[in-house]
Amino acid sequence: MLTEQQVHDYLTRIGAARPERPDLAALRHLQERHSLTVPFESIDYHLGREIYMDERIVDKVVYQRRGGGCYEINTAFYLLLLALDFPVTLHQCRVWISGRFTAPHNHVLMTVRFPEDGTRWLADVGFGKSSRYPVRLGTPEPHVDQHGRFTTGRPEDGATDVYRNDVLQYRFYDEPAELPDFRQNLWWYRTHPASPFLQNMFCSLPTEDGRVTLQGDRLTVLDGGRQTVEILAGDDAVVEAYQWFFGISFDKPPVPGPYADDSMRMSFFESDDGRSDLVPR
Repeated sequence: MLTEQQVHDYLTRIGAARPERPDLAALRHLQERHSLTVPFESIDYHLGREIYMDERIVDKVVYQRRGGGCYEINTAFYLLLLALDFPVTLHQCRVWISGRFTAPHNHVLMTVRFPEDGTRWLADVGFGKSSRYPVRLGTPEPHVDQHGRFTTGRPEDGATDVYRNDVLQYRFYDEPAELPDFRQNLWWYRTHPASPFLQNMFCSLPTEDGRVTLQGDRLTVLDGGRQTVEILAGDDAVVEAYQWFFGISFDKPPVPGPYADDSMRMSFFESDDGRSDLVPR
């Protein structure tokens, strides 16, 4: 459980007001602020650092002003919601990639059920192009925000499919999960040469009307409907980009690890056709 000081510092980090009560308006505010301030990034996978799925991730997100993969930033957001008394539940997902589902526990997310009206909402800040606001479950009406058009369906009892722009993203299961359930998959992502997080070093963050992504020295900025791609000239320019766009301070640019594949980075996050952005293509 987070301390009161950690909760205060977390809210300051994301520029969010402390909710008066754990209601839908507060959840929308928190998810929006988290989405716009905490980047989806894989840098520590390449630096060989430990990846935490417990309270230690708060040090990285809050005090180091960093981001992480889904296991990190969704864990951090889950701990924040718990500390603010939201009725939040963790779930495991199977991601839809190349015409099939991955193994279980490939992605972690949350649902929040408000007892006042019985509505249930999907909260996910760690899937590349997640929705900016919570998505209501159990309704045929689409959720549309700056990050896409999101719909859900029930393919079987106890499971929900999530679509972005009519393309299947993942399937999550009603049965509650616990953080230790993801340790085996986390170990694979940290160590296996085929891990997309080891093959592609990236840092990506939505903006008010677009997205900015840095992959090595390749900077991609989507501003409204206009996209620009720039190859940065030298280490100083890369360090400056990390600071300017993401608020991350490095003395020198992080270096991709031994399993990095330069061909994997070119389309990562640049496509807007709704395909899964958890992994590069």
